Amino acid sequence: METFSLYTLQTYWWLLVSIIGALFVFMTFVQGGQTLLYTLGKNEDERDLIINSLGRKWELTFTSLVMFGGALFAAFPLFYAVSFGGAYYVWMAILFCFIIQAVSYEYRKKPNNFFGKRFYEILLFINGSLGIFLIGVALGTLYTGGYFVVNEMHLSHWTKASYGLEALLVPFNVAFGLMLVFLSRIQGALYLYNNLENKALEQRTRKALKQNTILFLPLFLYVAGSMLFQTGYSYDAHSYVVSTESMKLLHNLMAYPLLGILLLIGVATLLYAIYTALFTYNRRAVWFSSLGTVLTVTVLLFILGINHTVYYPSLADLQSSLTIENSSGSHYTLFVMAIVSLLVPVVLGYIFLVWRSMDKTKMTIEEVKSDAHHY
Repeated sequence: METFSLYTLQTYWWLLVSIIGALFVFMTFVQGGQTLLYTLGKNEDERDLIINSLGRKWELTFTSLVMFGGALFAAFPLFYAVSFGGAYYVWMAILFCFIIQAVSYEYRKKPNNFFGKRFYEILLFINGSLGIFLIGVALGTLYTGGYFVVNEMHLSHWTKASYGLEALLVPFNVAFGLMLVFLSRIQGALYLYNNLENKALEQRTRKALKQNTILFLPLFLYVAGSMLFQTGYSYDAHSYVVSTESMKLLHNLMAYPLLGILLLIGVATLLYAIYTALFTYNRRAVWFSSLGTVLTVTVLLFILGINHTVYYPSLADLQSSLTIENSSGSHYTLFVMAIVSLLVPVVLGYIFLVWRSMDKTKMTIEEVKSDAHHY
């Protein structure tokens, strides 16, 4: 157990959290597809087809979100306490948005539905738009900070009565949230383009992909540029005193060139996926976009925790800011969980095989109609 230093285990778990967060961002194609329901589906049969295609995967998005929060709680409990306990209103709104998703898939097609299908379809739109936007705002605060104070006993309190809602007043956070919304719509369009067998929907899907890409790109350039060139926060390796540092995240990429290369590959792969879907009609472009999204998001999250970087700045008390060193669990806890984490590839492999089995054939309207238990 002593073979691995505490800092090594902290770095390992920050990498694992970054990867799980990136997988969650890709899995939001379900939410993105939900927001495209009336853009793509022009009649009830087409909307049923879209809902049932997404319905096969909606649990995976929720599961990956829970895994992301669970990994943060287990490895970096102080962050969980500060953010989830302090920015209370934001996280409760996010939770509400995901609860209504589960309810909507369950009750949309129930006999004698009191509210009607349209009501639950509106809830799915709220989950896909507001839910993802608020998650983006919450993730944006990792770069811009929050109003919290942590004392010597690691007890924390939020200094703003708005309890996280003040993050909506920060342009970077808003842009981050909107960027995730349009990225999820891009992923949703690519997924449906690959999964459905319907000529009319194929044409509308490519049109929606083009429109959302045009909206996504300037937001991504603004967010990525702000991340790399804005003033960041670093801490001294010995005294742990936090101070500001100009272009901190750009310095991190320069210190670790491999991460910069992976970031460029990720962005290029995502753009390639969009290009091939639009201009070469590649139905399998979603697999390229998944790789590009996971690589890009993993790097952008990972550089927040390495090279003595503050990953959650405190705007109320700079020295209360959180790092992977002052917010993690004990050496024993991280080591035991690291052993358990070796099973993660097995779980992911199982998910991949099940996914491939479900999507072996394209879904059609006739298939949905013949299924008595469809969503």
